[in-house]
Formats: sequence, structure tokens, C-alpha cells
Amino acid sequence: MAKPRSTKSLSADLVVVANRLPVKRVENDNGDLEWRTSPGGLVASLAPAIAEFNGVAWLGWTGEDTTRTVAPFVLDGMQLVPVRLSEAERELHYEGMSNGTLWPLYHDKVQPGEFHRHWYEGYRSINRRFADAAAKVASEGAMVWVHDYQLQLVPDMLRELRPDLKIGFFLHIPFPSPELFSQLPWRRALTSGLLGADLVGFQSPSDANNFHRLAIGLGLATRTSRSGLDVDGRAVTVRSFPIGIDFQRYDEAANDHAVTEAAQDLRAQLGQPHTVMLGVDRLDYTKGIDVRLRAFKELLADELLHPSQVSMIQIAEPSRDQVDAYVSLRERVERLVGEINGDFGRVGYPVVHYIHRTRSFEELLAMYRAADVMLVTPFRDGMNLVAKEYVAARVDESGVLVLSEFAGAAHQLKDALLVNPYDIDGVKNAILRAVEMGPDEARRRMRAMRRLVKKNDAVSWAAGFLNTLRSI
Repeated sequence: MAKPRSTKSLSADLVVVANRLPVKRVENDNGDLEWRTSPGGLVASLAPAIAEFNGVAWLGWTGEDTTRTVAPFVLDGMQLVPVRLSEAERELHYEGMSNGTLWPLYHDKVQPGEFHRHWYEGYRSINRRFADAAAKVASEGAMVWVHDYQLQLVPDMLRELRPDLKIGFFLHIPFPSPELFSQLPWRRALTSGLLGADLVGFQSPSDANNFHRLAIGLGLATRTSRSGLDVDGRAVTVRSFPIGIDFQRYDEAANDHAVTEAAQDLRAQLGQPHTVMLGVDRLDYTKGIDVRLRAFKELLADELLHPSQVSMIQIAEPSRDQVDAYVSLRERVERLVGEINGDFGRVGYPVVHYIHRTRSFEELLAMYRAADVMLVTPFRDGMNLVAKEYVAARVDESGVLVLSEFAGAAHQLKDALLVNPYDIDGVKNAILRAVEMGPDEARRRMRAMRRLVKKNDAVSWAAGFLNTLRSI
């Protein structure tokens, strides 16, 4: 790991603007704190695509509560520009407006959102801070790529400051219908914020179409083509760019001897012959964890599945543990797990193995390799990369993916068993079909999905977006 070095003057041809920097401060072997690049995530997707640029800067929050400005620094060849954010500002901008208002609304109001003026004022203030920072860093005529729902006002603010820039925006979560979005008191401001970009990218064609219709419906743009808008004489392109994963990383790691052995050990612990089902999610009310548990419970009660022949592993990574809706969800999920194991488990043989903590990359890969059936049942999801990770890890081309039709991944992974998570009987039927599917059909489906995930990987996603922005 290269040591970070400070830099007083920055001028970048590409500026990435995201809520967080791709680094975190950790304790080294000597007990000192140092910056380290976060593994995977957005930085891994962007790294190959941005290597050609002459100077790349990444703006974002450090993850630490601070009221003072942290100087830019260079780490592993990338210029990092910290944007300060105090705990009070984070509560308004991130916990409040971003995750208390926008997150539930953009996920079809699975959980009711809240509309508070002071949240929006905090959100606008932080967006202004990000825009100001980007304007100072970008070189003349540079490209700026703004990411996600926390920074929707930045494109328009940045355009006012630097009209010479070429600005792109990508939304990683779903975009709601115009009817739902219009409930926002700040609908025009947020829409105008996105229209400040030259290119607005979404996960799926339906998301792009929702924004296209919204901008026209609010009178903020006129239609020029299926993907084109005119905003006061300026062209804005609206398109879908489905995000991918680092297929090669998962494919190679899944073949690692240690991972293979760990998967075999896990199968042995669960008992054989045995069907293993797996769910891997953040503990979030959008993920439909309780839906799959209820479906599994009913299948056991109906004796369509037998507890001696099938079991489920459910990873529920901690998420926003202090928020009432998440506390309630955890109680509901853990109560269901207890009911299933109480009704159908035996001493030493629970039917559901529930894990409420983050697992390592290698542990997840072993679970992906061990699981015969992957359950991905969100009520709404921008993409859901877990579905693609499972496919990439199935190096033997076995396994069945049960996937919600309301996940962005469903637009691509047509060979999964697609389900409506609101239809409990439909979920039950899909689980039963997955358990009973013959090896030839499962292999045919998995082989097709692996080809697609490999072709549409993270690198091609980032390159596709940047090349489109460059050509506009």
C-alpha cells in the first residue's frame, strides 16, 4: 500500500463525485491510523476505464465526523479530495433527506418516507459544497461523473459554476414513476438538478423512461427523441447503463482451492443429500427477506419440502440499526427464523441458519459455491449485484437463481426463475421448482446467465458510460 501524499494543487480531466471516498482510515500493525483503498465497489469498476485520463480526482466524504477541511491527498495514483461533513450535517443530508425521504420513495414506498424542510435545506447545502469542490478541481473542459441519489442537485449547481464542463450523472438505485416522484415538495428542484447533466444514466430502461416522462411532464424539458431531451436549447441524453460486477475476480476466486474446500465443508456440516438455499442481503426493508422466509415456512408446513432434505442460510448484514423501520424489520425477520426453527428444526439441525453480521469475500464465495438455490426477492432494487455475484461464482454451471422481477437484474437475467415478491404463492412455486429442477435445465440456464454477466461486467459498464459522455 502506497503512502498517501498531500497535494496542494489539483487539476483533473476526470472528476468522480460520490458520497464517499473510495478509502477508509484503518489501524495498521503499528497501531497507527492510515488510509487504505476500499476493496471492490465503485472504485474497482472505474479503475480500468479511468486509467487513460490525464489526471483523475475523486471527491467524497471520508466517513469521519469533521467540521474542518481535510487537505486533498494522493493514494495509489488517485487524487482524493475530501469533502467535510459534520455529524449534524450528515443527519440532515444522509440519514434525513437521502435515506429518510428519497430512499423509501425511490423504492416504491415499501416503507413510508418523510418530508421535512430542514432535511432538504441540509441536503441542498451539502450538494452545494460538493459542487463547489468539483468546480475547483476540474480542468478546463473536463468530464465530471456524479453518482447517486445523495447528490442529485450537484449537476445543475455545477453547470452554473462551470458551463465548460461535460457532466454525467448515474443513479445506482431505482427511479420511481412520475406519479410517485411528484409527491416530493422539491420535485422541480431535484429534477432540474439532474437535468444539469449532459448524460443522465439509470440502471434499467424503465427507470430512464420514468425520468424522461417526469422531465417533460413538469415542463422542464421537451422530447427530441426516445433518449433525448431539450432543456432551454441544451441537449440532455437519458439512457440506461446496467451496472455489472468484476466477473473475472469472482470467477477466479470461486475456483480457488481454499474456497472450494470451504464450500465442501459447509455442505458436509449441513448434511447430505441436501438442498441448500441462500439469501445474502443488507437488512433492509426493500430486500424482501421476510417474504422468502414466509414462503419457506409455508412450504415446510404444507410438507412440500422436508426439513431433513432442505435448509436455508440467510445472511442479513447490519444496516441502519438505529432507524425504527430497520429495528422493526430485524425483529420481524428474527421472529420468523425462530418460528421456523422451533416448528421444523431438530437438536443440532436448525432449518434456517441466520447470520446477522458482515461476511468476508471468501466466506461469501464459499456460500455461493455451496448453495443449490439463490433467493433474491427484493420488492424493488436498482440492480442487485448479489444475483450477478452468485452467477459468476457458479463455475460448475450448476445452481438455480430465483429473482424478483422488480430487481434491475431481472431485465438481463431472463434465465432466472422470475417472481413477484408480493405474490407469496408465486414465490413458493418458484422455490419448489428450483429445488426440483433437473441438472440439465439448471446448467442450460446458468450457462446463459454466466455468458451475459461476463460480457456486461463492471469495466464495460464504466467504459460505456464514459464513452457515451465523451461523445456527446
